[in-house]
Amino acid sequence: MKETDTAWRALPAHSPVYLALALCALLGCACAAPYNQVSPVITMEQLLWVSGRVIGAVDTYRIPLITYTPRGHLLAFTEARKYSSSDLGAKFIATRRSQDGGYTWSATSFIADDGTVADGLSLGAVVVDDETKNIFLIYSLCAHYLKCSTASIMITNSSNDGVTWSPPRNLSREVGTTMFEAGPGYGIQKKFSPSKGRLIVCGHGTLNEDGVFCLLSDDHGMHWRKGGKLQGLPFKQAKKMGDFTPDECQPYELPDGSVIINARNQYFYHCHCRIVVTSFDGCDSLPLENVRFDEGLTDPAVAAGALYKGGRVYFTNPSNATHRVNLTLRWSFDSGNSWQSDSFQIWPAASGYSCITSLSGRVEDQENIYVIYEKGRKDITESIAIVKINLYGNL
Repeated sequence: MKETDTAWRALPAHSPVYLALALCALLGCACAAPYNQVSPVITMEQLLWVSGRVIGAVDTYRIPLITYTPRGHLLAFTEARKYSSSDLGAKFIATRRSQDGGYTWSATSFIADDGTVADGLSLGAVVVDDETKNIFLIYSLCAHYLKCSTASIMITNSSNDGVTWSPPRNLSREVGTTMFEAGPGYGIQKKFSPSKGRLIVCGHGTLNEDGVFCLLSDDHGMHWRKGGKLQGLPFKQAKKMGDFTPDECQPYELPDGSVIINARNQYFYHCHCRIVVTSFDGCDSLPLENVRFDEGLTDPAVAAGALYKGGRVYFTNPSNATHRVNLTLRWSFDSGNSWQSDSFQIWPAASGYSCITSLSGRVEDQENIYVIYEKGRKDITESIAIVKINLYGNL
């Protein structure tokens, strides 16, 4: 039975897509055409954080993450940079929680605080274990080696849907002290073989030893180890424009069990576009022969959002070859091998890092995704915004 023969039953009864497909089903006609269209519309937008010492005397909010929770809620995270917009300096990790699909949010709370250090924490990735209902947040310390010499990967978890968080644990004894910045984005739990149930968090190293590599856990986050790595070239040398330098990245899993990692092309090797690497062994390896350059995704070197949902891949980034403007949603019907010529502009002006999630459990959730992103009129550091997008709202 085709996906489109039953997929309409999961959609809201008031949805135009539902009505069209239900009619097709009753009449016995082909149902693929309406369901295989995407026509997005923003149905909700708000600012979660505003820079400029407006909220909590924080100078700048950057690096937004968003995830669903096991109870069907939303969690948003960001770096709260205390004194400047610089990647360096002291920070909090700020979070807010929504229990009504993103319409209202809790007050900001801070779940990590690095004090007044010169090389503060770097927010990485959030990963949900759907089997144990734990939520893990991974971040790094001393990522730039400024007035410090040893990098650390830290992990904290919540067992109550993001309401409270455990004291952070240092993973250095398990994975070493080589600098690793997860994401920024979300990690995944494999839903299909091989390595079903495995937690995977991918990120990057320093610019001199840059490249994408992954951390893996096969015991629900109790222990972690290093997985596959895609090394930058030239190996262990300072990079320059045009060198192969995969950087910040977002993994997602396809129904065949393969993991796709969509990565920032830091120095524009081959193109002003994204680097994509596929793993067929649960990220135990990231073979060089599985690398391709996605020239359909023009990119100015930035952290981007990617999500597999309902047989499609969705992707967000500032769609511009050189500037962080024009945050755009793209979609693919063939697992990200090609992208539809249509696209949807979320914000035309300054826009930076983005992250995507979706909910499940309610019929309404089949139609919607959530995008959190850096938004400004002149500069991406002005605010962190969230939008709810109905993927079929204009059909």
